[in-house]
Amino acid sequence: MIIDGNFEEDCLLVELDGVVLDRLIILLSFVATELATDIIVHVGEVKFHLHKFPLLSKSARLQKLVAATNDESNNEIHILNVPGGPAAFEICAKFCYGMTVILNAYNVVAARCAAEYLEMHESVEKGNLIYKIEVFLDTSIFRSWKDSIIVLQTTKSLLPWSEDLKLVSHCIDSIASKASIDASMVEWSYTYNRKKLPSENGLDTQWNGVKKQQSVPKDWWVEDLCELEMDFYRRLIMAIKAKGRMSGKVIGEALKAYTYRRIRGFGRGSLIHEGDVMKSRSLLETIIWLLPAEKGSVSCSFLLKLLTAASLLDSGEMGKKELIKRIGRQLEEASVPDLLIPSMSGEDTVYDTNMVLSIVEEFVMQDSGAAHTSPKASEVLEETRSPAIVSGSSKISVAKLVDGYLAEIAKDPKLPLSKFVDLAEMMSADSRPVHDGLYRAIDRYLKEHPGLSKSERKKICGLMDCKKLSADACSHAVQNERLPLRAVVQVLFFEQVRAAATAAGRTENCGGSYGSSSSGVTTNTEDDWDGLPTVEDFKLLKSMKLVGGGESERSSDSNAASKNQGNDRAGNGKVKGIMMPKKILGKLLSSKGQGGENTSSDTSGSPGSANPDEPKSTPLRNTRYSVS
Repeated sequence: MIIDGNFEEDCLLVELDGVVLDRLIILLSFVATELATDIIVHVGEVKFHLHKFPLLSKSARLQKLVAATNDESNNEIHILNVPGGPAAFEICAKFCYGMTVILNAYNVVAARCAAEYLEMHESVEKGNLIYKIEVFLDTSIFRSWKDSIIVLQTTKSLLPWSEDLKLVSHCIDSIASKASIDASMVEWSYTYNRKKLPSENGLDTQWNGVKKQQSVPKDWWVEDLCELEMDFYRRLIMAIKAKGRMSGKVIGEALKAYTYRRIRGFGRGSLIHEGDVMKSRSLLETIIWLLPAEKGSVSCSFLLKLLTAASLLDSGEMGKKELIKRIGRQLEEASVPDLLIPSMSGEDTVYDTNMVLSIVEEFVMQDSGAAHTSPKASEVLEETRSPAIVSGSSKISVAKLVDGYLAEIAKDPKLPLSKFVDLAEMMSADSRPVHDGLYRAIDRYLKEHPGLSKSERKKICGLMDCKKLSADACSHAVQNERLPLRAVVQVLFFEQVRAAATAAGRTENCGGSYGSSSSGVTTNTEDDWDGLPTVEDFKLLKSMKLVGGGESERSSDSNAASKNQGNDRAGNGKVKGIMMPKKILGKLLSSKGQGGENTSSDTSGSPGSANPDEPKSTPLRNTRYSVS
């Protein structure tokens, strides 16, 4: 904008560092008249050689300063705190001299604040500088998307003047209003370098030879606002929310884009090594409180990244609890890598299992309707939706997620068994129709922790329901020497029941079909694990066929019949059996007639005979069996 004053005959001389600069000459008549300056205005380190008449006619403050000078011979005035400094004062002086003043988005705030400081109001002279700047702001700046953002950025260096003059609030309202309008009404330019629409990439612009109007994405405004400092950004998001015309999902996308732009190392686990930690922590906590209340407004993966960053930056507990609550409500969307939150320095374990346990607990609480906001948190946080009953598919998804997470953290040699067990027991029985994932996690934990005691092995294997293992898992389990002997027996028993049911062509589950058990997470009591093999167990062994070595002649007829059948089919009543390791089978049969703990000892090594006179079980160790 070009603003003209009223005077046509004068000049403005500026002296910087003792050098007089003839910078601005209004008319060539100054050379002829050689009108001498009669006042020197010091603004910081800059001297302005000016004339009283044009200045005093428009500035009430300069009138007071000149009047306060007692010494008539002293024609110097010192102004140390003009908003915007010498550059802003120069604009005001030009206007007083009637010179052309060019205002734009970069200097208008400084000029407005300086004019206010110099008291260039309408009461001093009609059409003064303050009035003309206000008209310029209303008719030009605040109608432009880009200019409004630029002006808002320039207000920061001019606080508190820009705040007191309501320039900040006017900018925020202008930007929020434009961001909240329907995307189809956007006619101005904007920055959008993220996931562009096909039409914005120059694709799909025509249909049947007719040029199609390019669509504007709903989040068109997101990237431009990422340039703002956190204080202004926070106020802008709150203003957009207050208008009530923007969906929570778009606001969530804006917060996500801003987080990745402004927090260095976010999502890469290197926050503690990059940038200002205090600044990043403050910004992160602000982002958390700005998250929309609606479930699904941001992805669970992003929430978990926020929680990871909050842990690394040692953010406040209130923010972490809010994130845990939000994550728990949509945990079925998460993936195992998202849950691998590193432990704080000084912790023994690699990952923060306590935090994940809290998240799973929050998810479980939804089903009982027990989730609630603490009284302290309710004073700060917005009310969120009441927890809804969790669907069965969500429970199954979360159970698979937990089992996958257990398999990952089981690799940690310092992970206590208690934490593994606590997390595994969080999920209800109906959440795990199949226990293959849990078996995989248990097997990995046993492999990475070979020093577990006998009771600890029984405890962790007690989490597994053998009736819910698939055929492949059963085949692996019966050959797994890391499992306690009793676990192998149970797997064999239930697999034999299932095989018999299949051979008979039964349609019911026979009480042993995985996926139909109504038992809890653990079906094995301490007595089950400590007891000797029962009569039923040895009845099961009678149905097994020796397939090699030692006493193979005892079942030669059975073996021959089995070979003649070829591939087993349900139609002829034959079912393919499970091959049992010689070592485990030898241990099992040699334990018959023995007492106490010998029968439930670890699978490494064969238990000794309780009676020296009894025959040794060595031949059985070299024998291989299969289940009919």
